[in-house]
Amino acid sequence: MTSIDAQPRGEVAGDGTLAFPPGFVWGTATAAYQVEGAAGEDGRTPSIWDTFSHRQGATVDGDTGDVAADHYHRYPEDVALMGSLGVRAYRFSISWSRVAPGGGPGENARGLEYYSRLVDALLEQGIRPVVTLYHWDLPQELEDAGGWSVRDTAERLAELAALVARRLGDRVDLWTTLNEPWCSAFLGYGSGGHAPGRTEPAAALAAAHHLLLGHGLAAAALRAELPATAQVSITLNLAAVRSREASAADLDARRRVDGLANRLFLDPVMLGRYPADVIADTAHVSDWSFVHASDERTIAAPIDLLGVNYYAPTMVAAWDGHEPRGQADGHSRSLRGSAWPGCEHIQFLEQPGPRTAMGWPIDATGLTDILLRLKREHPGLPVMITENGAAFDDRIDGGERIHDPDRVRYLRDHLAAVHTAIVEGADVRGYFLWSLLDNFEWAYGYSRRFGIVYVDFPTQRRLPKDSAHWYRDVALTNALPPPG
Repeated sequence: MTSIDAQPRGEVAGDGTLAFPPGFVWGTATAAYQVEGAAGEDGRTPSIWDTFSHRQGATVDGDTGDVAADHYHRYPEDVALMGSLGVRAYRFSISWSRVAPGGGPGENARGLEYYSRLVDALLEQGIRPVVTLYHWDLPQELEDAGGWSVRDTAERLAELAALVARRLGDRVDLWTTLNEPWCSAFLGYGSGGHAPGRTEPAAALAAAHHLLLGHGLAAAALRAELPATAQVSITLNLAAVRSREASAADLDARRRVDGLANRLFLDPVMLGRYPADVIADTAHVSDWSFVHASDERTIAAPIDLLGVNYYAPTMVAAWDGHEPRGQADGHSRSLRGSAWPGCEHIQFLEQPGPRTAMGWPIDATGLTDILLRLKREHPGLPVMITENGAAFDDRIDGGERIHDPDRVRYLRDHLAAVHTAIVEGADVRGYFLWSLLDNFEWAYGYSRRFGIVYVDFPTQRRLPKDSAHWYRDVALTNALPPPG
């Protein structure tokens, strides 16, 4: 891992204000298919999400990302809005089909120029551009050839990395290879709740490996193209897994879920090896012959920091054979297949307490737990929170305001959880709120709103919510005010 000077710890003022370390990065995040729209413009070809969202019954109300938040055309307005909200970093993803139609090898100059203009607009506002190469929208042609279940797709990701780095690397200094490979593999190829909608557990395990291999190959490609000062990362949606009881059976359930959700990704990236117990747990599904001799060494290419996405903890128990086993995919509306190979005898439990509009429990302590675990198990690893936020049922009042106190409370609690981890020694460098805009929420379509900016989709009018003004004050002061 590249050496980065340790950050100072946060402070707690006498009035309860939580001060973050100097230089802490305050940002917002989006993903290409969720916000850009312009699905068939300027040479862009279909991705798996174009295909999936147009499939009958795949999304709420048949919604698609054809137009989404029209960020492709409205990015100047959106960048100016970010500037007015005090945001100093913007994490966005590259539409692979826009810059390399069909998955390449050819490039699309118009698509690359769009991202170049976006980067320039951000820099003009003093906003740091942060690029994610892959946020779930694989070109459909690559899926037709096997998608992430085949090795070639990993090599194509490395080509994408080199292409985009050559075009933007002179102005972008922080790069993320993958966003949430667990979701791409196990929701896309296991449960079928996400694109491409396959329900093949063996393919899901192969996809997880090829995504990680793609990360390693892409990281090497980025290093070859970028200045030595550029930083390379991967973003994982790590799970705070808790067992219902301390019984041997429940603790084994926790081990299995933790293995598939966390260690399957952390261990090869950080330690250069897959966890033996996960391979054993899934031996009835796959023989893991897709792992070649040098793959784990490739996956362990040094990273400069780790991106962490967090929304809610996971509670598990051994299945007693009678109670429903529950659904714990974290994103999709329904499970036709299983997102958890090797966890067939595990219950995913409903947790008491408040919930978001997604039905996810609100519990910020899980975020502290994850950050302190990373500190213990991977000392010296800098971290950024690359996604955290909540969907609620937002409404415009008669005064053209959107009051969203539940979101403000959610954000404050989770930022306080980050601060607690920093005080206890976790090296957390920044926080990217999900999301800047209401957008296409995958299989939920437009029925869920995560943005701090309200989007009236028929007119594409933007209206900052109360949470946007609250977050602006936090970002500008680099501090979290006391509650109340």
